[in-house]
Amino acid sequence: MDYAALRKRMVEEQLIRRGISSQGLLRAFYEIERHRFIPEQLGMNAYADFPVPIGESQTISQPYIVALMTESLELKTTDKVLEIGTGSGYQCAILAMLSREVYSVERLASLSNRAQALFKELGYGNIRLKIGDGTLGWEEFAPYDKIMVTAASPCIPAPLLEQLDEGGRLILPLGQGLGQVLTLVEKKDGKINSRDICGCVFVPLVGEYGYPQ
Repeated sequence: MDYAALRKRMVEEQLIRRGISSQGLLRAFYEIERHRFIPEQLGMNAYADFPVPIGESQTISQPYIVALMTESLELKTTDKVLEIGTGSGYQCAILAMLSREVYSVERLASLSNRAQALFKELGYGNIRLKIGDGTLGWEEFAPYDKIMVTAASPCIPAPLLEQLDEGGRLILPLGQGLGQVLTLVEKKDGKINSRDICGCVFVPLVGEYGYPQ
């Protein structure tokens, strides 16, 4: 299977045509081999325009949603980023290519361990992983310039707002069922401002400040 050709088509048809314009972000999508982050038997769907199951009732988001969330953060190469929900590791790899360092929390040990092994194999040196309750963030390394939550929460977890640096951005899906809204949050002068981006569908964020197990 010509994965390079599929990546090129994905970027041109799913991202550029929908308005994704950040050159650094597009380059990351060209270069990072998305098929490495999903089960081998589903490789034919790696670059398709829909989410793909990765086990443990979790999914890897469709490419456009990954790109939209990432572009909305306006990442800088000096940023320290917190990701909640490592999942397959694909979103984390995108963030790592565009920022200084990424701290990613995943509650499911099997997914975190699989991502850790893949990052080691691929040579990522600016990613740290933790197994735990993502709704609590990762206080040890706070504050963070940018925070991304890759599962839907009923509200913005208070610890994540506390760990977001002044001038920082946080993006997450809010709501449940089919009523989720991708929401961008900014902290300015100690105040929290938010705006809706679009409707979306994510798996639920499980944890103390999310949904129950």
